[in-house]
Amino acid sequence: MSAEFEIQGIGITELAERHGTPLYVYDGDALAANFRSLRERLHPRAEIFFSLKANPNLSICALLGAQGARAEISSMTELVTARRAGIAPRDIIFLGPGKSRAELAACLDEGIYAIVCESLGELELIDELARERGVTAPVALRVNPSFSVKGSGLTMGGKPRQFGIDETVLFDQSDLAGRHANVRLMGVQVYMGTRILSEEVVAENTGRIFDLAERLSEKLGFDLDLVDFGGGFGVAYFDGERDLDQERLTTLLNPVIEEFAARHPGTRLINELGRYLTAPYGTYVSRVRYVKTSMDENFAVVDGGTNHHMAAVGIGSFVKRNFPIRLLNRTDAGETESWHVTGPLCTPNDTLGKKVQLPPLRPGDLIGVERSGAYGPTASPVHFLSHGYPAEVLVTGGRDHLVGAPEQPEDLLRRQRLYTDDAPAADAAH
Repeated sequence: MSAEFEIQGIGITELAERHGTPLYVYDGDALAANFRSLRERLHPRAEIFFSLKANPNLSICALLGAQGARAEISSMTELVTARRAGIAPRDIIFLGPGKSRAELAACLDEGIYAIVCESLGELELIDELARERGVTAPVALRVNPSFSVKGSGLTMGGKPRQFGIDETVLFDQSDLAGRHANVRLMGVQVYMGTRILSEEVVAENTGRIFDLAERLSEKLGFDLDLVDFGGGFGVAYFDGERDLDQERLTTLLNPVIEEFAARHPGTRLINELGRYLTAPYGTYVSRVRYVKTSMDENFAVVDGGTNHHMAAVGIGSFVKRNFPIRLLNRTDAGETESWHVTGPLCTPNDTLGKKVQLPPLRPGDLIGVERSGAYGPTASPVHFLSHGYPAEVLVTGGRDHLVGAPEQPEDLLRRQRLYTDDAPAADAAH
């Protein structure tokens, strides 16, 4: 029997037969070990907040929370998820450029540590909601700085953005801290970008954020109870990239943190991480349904694609580059050849990999897209063609757990209502 890919001793064929395909498989033990490794190396004053947007699965959040991660959230459901995962309100911050009135009210009612405010209009609404409740809202200002950082896969500062309040605008608001009686300005958040793969850039970025936070708090006259210096730690996906070296990263970063922490012994320092914590420990598994040749090129049509893994397909990228893709159920298959790995959707964009070097494929083979633990199904159009969510499986301690059930047709249709001419209007609406 051919050797195959395993997670903690469980073969991929067994997992696929038990849970079906397509599915996401997460190695929980490796994920937890990576968190502990970073936690041991990173300066003790820097708290690691998990960005749920990367992978909002309840069990993933709970697993990281058990290791000591806090939570950075951006929606009502993420707030509920973090709380159900056991994250305490004092370890939750809420950010996002378009928070609703209901979301802001829930933050105040839940008593989370800080609302990260991204516009002056939002600050007025927070003040209004806090006044209605007779409370003082803890607010950190998200700043869109004048500087930008090179080496970021997705820049989120230094240019006109929907995120945050421009640095120049804030420095002109010298009376901001006193204008809102039910708001306590207490911190600064800056997030420059994501997928940073240079240790030097991370350290430089952090130092510049600390400097900006000090200048802004002095100008506006509020205490720095919190400085959120973002994160953006990258993960290598493509040829020519390398993962960050934790030892080198913390060797450069920790002195920057220490210098600032010594000047501000009471300031809570937050490092937001999402992709870095989860991406390397997830594999997207799909099964080959058909193989064929078209104009001398090989195609493997699998049972999952864009609808579950838009990042791997490259939608929104300037250039399509392949995630690491491998054959999982056979590792001794010999010579490789060029394959296009395509999904089941009725669109030419549904291509997981172009000209991927794989062994000769056959129907029933299992294909794995590696480094898929972040921005997977919840960042994809899972309801396109009404396929629904795939299964999500977490493996811990040598046991597999279904932590996300695959959607069935009835799940997708449950929220819909069939309109009929003879139905009363109220009944049709409810």
